[in-house]
Amino acid sequence: MELLNTNPGLTRDRGSLSWLPTLLRVVYFLFLLCLFFTSIELMSTAFKMAGRGFAEQLINTVSDPVAGLILGFVATGIIQSSSTTTTIVVGLVASGALTIELAVPIIMGANIGTTTTNTLVSMGHVTRPVEFERAFAAATVHDFFNVLAALTLLPIEIFFHPVQRMAVFLQGVFAGVGGMNLASPLKLVVGPPAQLLAGVIPHTIPLAILALAILFLALQQMMKVMRGAILSRLEGLFDRVLFRNDGASFTLGMVATATVQSSSATTSLIVPLAGTGVLSLRQIFPYTLGANVGTTITAILASFSTGSPAAVTVAFAHLSFNILGIAIYYP
Repeated sequence: MELLNTNPGLTRDRGSLSWLPTLLRVVYFLFLLCLFFTSIELMSTAFKMAGRGFAEQLINTVSDPVAGLILGFVATGIIQSSSTTTTIVVGLVASGALTIELAVPIIMGANIGTTTTNTLVSMGHVTRPVEFERAFAAATVHDFFNVLAALTLLPIEIFFHPVQRMAVFLQGVFAGVGGMNLASPLKLVVGPPAQLLAGVIPHTIPLAILALAILFLALQQMMKVMRGAILSRLEGLFDRVLFRNDGASFTLGMVATATVQSSSATTSLIVPLAGTGVLSLRQIFPYTLGANVGTTITAILASFSTGSPAAVTVAFAHLSFNILGIAIYYP
């Protein structure tokens, strides 16, 4: 009995040392998370280097709504940034080179084009069939929602213009509101290393290959960490707190995306979580809807500062499309 009760300080030391592996795993996981987001930023930078001018030329040739939808998808797929596509559209509408009627289908197409990053991330699980099935399903939730929303709303928009009318109404409601440009905390962290690598490798293809290599390396290591003891802790946190119901999942997706200003980053992050079984498709769907809304908030706030009604209308068209899509397809 004396042996059991002597030296309580040693017992406390053992207790504190037992936390060391978990702490190291958490720190390593956070480092890998930064590496993961850096690879996505680097990939976006690589595609923008080659594709922004071409994307602008594509959008400038739009002559009908169906072509607008297709070219919005292609342009965003090339530059991997719906925000950049929206910026191009805003500039063309403000200059009179593009009408609001044609801008709305382009925004719909941009919503579809921005989902390709998720699919790339799911490929990191291809060597594990069960994980790949779950990850790919999680990645395509975003795809299917945007595709179905666009296919449903485009014909209605052509004849009745609900998205345009809603956007014009909201623009009138918020006319004269001062805007703000928000700095993305994520870009403050991952932007400098991405720009540094882009300066060292100023060519699109090698830079994109490097970005993919970093992406899959970070993803592979993240999975190894998550399959350990940290996985059970994550499951408890997500099930009981962050994704406890649809409202919480939606709010998390919206706030996280509005904060980091990248739906590609926030929706790609949940793909490995789905692959390892931490999250279910039922939890992911409302999160994705929230991310779709969150990605429009920054553009709306920024558009207020332009003083251009066209810029504000296009920003609200993006929001209106997502809200109407949610109203139709949210179960």
